Amino acid sequence: MLNVAPVRAFQDNYIWLLEDAPGRQAAIVDPGDARPVLEALRKGNVTPTAILITHHHGDHVGGVRGLLAHYPQLPVFGPAGERIPSLTQRLQEGDVITVPGLNVEFRVLDVPGHTAGHIAYYGGGALFCGDTVFSVGCGRLFEGSPEQMHASLSKIAALPGDTLVYCAHEYTLDNIAFAKWVEPENPDLLQREREAHALREQDQPTVPSRLDVERRTNPFLRFDEPTVVAAASAFAGKRLRPGAEVFGTVRYWKDSRFD
Repeated sequence: MLNVAPVRAFQDNYIWLLEDAPGRQAAIVDPGDARPVLEALRKGNVTPTAILITHHHGDHVGGVRGLLAHYPQLPVFGPAGERIPSLTQRLQEGDVITVPGLNVEFRVLDVPGHTAGHIAYYGGGALFCGDTVFSVGCGRLFEGSPEQMHASLSKIAALPGDTLVYCAHEYTLDNIAFAKWVEPENPDLLQREREAHALREQDQPTVPSRLDVERRTNPFLRFDEPTVVAAASAFAGKRLRPGAEVFGTVRYWKDSRFD
C-alpha cells in the first residue's frame, strides 16, 4: 500500500503527497497551490520526484509553476487531451507509468465528464481521481455529457472494492445531505454520516474512502439500484431507465436543488 499524506489547500482542497517508505521522496498529485506543498516538503525534509495532474482546473494546476521554480527538473504527468503548458509527459487510457523515486506503478484511466480530458491514476490499491468521483458524490459536468460521466463512473465502480479513493475535495457531509434525499433509509449511508461527523469534529479528513463503501452509499454510483431508480423517476415525474438516464437525472437534481 502507498503512504499517502494530505496537504490542505484553499477552503476544501486536498493535494496528495505519495511518499516512499522512508518518507524522503514524494510525488505530488494535483497541486493547486505551491505554498502549502513547499511547506509540507520543508517540514518533512522530503524531496519531490514528480507531479501528477488529473485535469486542467486552476485549483489542481495552479501551483505547478511555483513548484517548478524551486524544482525545475520535476517531471509533470497529465492528461493528453487538455492544455496544460507544463506537462512533460502526456497520458491517456492504457498508459502505465512508474512514478520516479517510488516503487509504484499507475495505470491511467480516461474519465471524461467533469472536464473533457480528465484522467485518473490507479495503482498500489489506490485511485487518484481528481474531481470525477467524490466521497458520496461526483464532479459537476462542466465539459462532458451525462453519458460520458456515467461511463467514467462505471469504469471506476468496476475496480476492486478495497480500492482507496483519493478525491480532491472535502465534500462528504454536503454530499451525504443530498444522498439522503435520494435514499433516506439507506443504513450504510446513515452510518457513513455518523462516521463523517465524528471525523470532521476532530478536524480529520473523511477521505480516502473505500470503493465498496462508495458503491453502497454514493447515489452517483448507484444508478442501477431500484431505490435510486425509483427516487430519480419520482423527481423526473416519469419512469427512467437504469444507468445513464438515472445518473443524468440525479446529477441534474443535485445541480438544481443543492449546488
